[in-house]
Amino acid sequence: MSDSLRIALVAEGITDYEILDAAVESMLNGRSYILKLLQPEGSIAFTGKGSAGHFGGGWKGVYQWCLQAVQRSGGKLRDDPLFLSYDLLLLHLDADVAGEDPAHSKIDPIPELAGVLPCEQPCPPPTTTTELLRCVFLSWVGEAGIPPRTVICTPSKSTEAWVMAAFFQNDKEMEKKGWECHPKPESRLAQQPVNVRFAKTQADYAALRTDFKAKWPYVVAHLPEARRFQSDFHAAIPPYHE
Repeated sequence: MSDSLRIALVAEGITDYEILDAAVESMLNGRSYILKLLQPEGSIAFTGKGSAGHFGGGWKGVYQWCLQAVQRSGGKLRDDPLFLSYDLLLLHLDADVAGEDPAHSKIDPIPELAGVLPCEQPCPPPTTTTELLRCVFLSWVGEAGIPPRTVICTPSKSTEAWVMAAFFQNDKEMEKKGWECHPKPESRLAQQPVNVRFAKTQADYAALRTDFKAKWPYVVAHLPEARRFQSDFHAAIPPYHE
């Protein structure tokens, strides 16, 4: 029997972990794997106490993790010692981060990102923004291109666009503004009928995990960023040996 595929995940939040874990299980189609949440820190993120570890949650936590990875590796993510323990690294960043202006924020400013963010472009098409954001993301880890054994995941505008496409395929507001261009897909969750409504919480997303896994092929077929994630994932994983 072959060993399980060892996957590390750096994500904005714990709900993203639940969705990406379900997507990974669908994409691996029965292959054994272990998914370890590195950021936010898994042991803390699952406590439900509102803490996300040393770096905090959200995109700024991802940014701080990237800076530490560059320091740990000596300048390039591909040289990070974490690849001694993992076969694959998933890096997640919602595309709405492209609209952030942290250099001029009154709360927790990041001056070194002046001129880098914001980089948001008109949508559609979403790819105009996600391509720029992916370049920004790579610069945080000292890379000009995606390094080996690494997959970048940039849902547009957020992972909730994938959730909406999976569970509320007839949502008129998402259709009107575009499934990957609606600025706040999370806001549509609360607008669904009471009998099918759920919240963006780790508990609710975990309960829907099996359903999302089954619906992942539909999401891939209809949302280009999901399709790119799946394509890049399959290209990056090592071959399966019995």
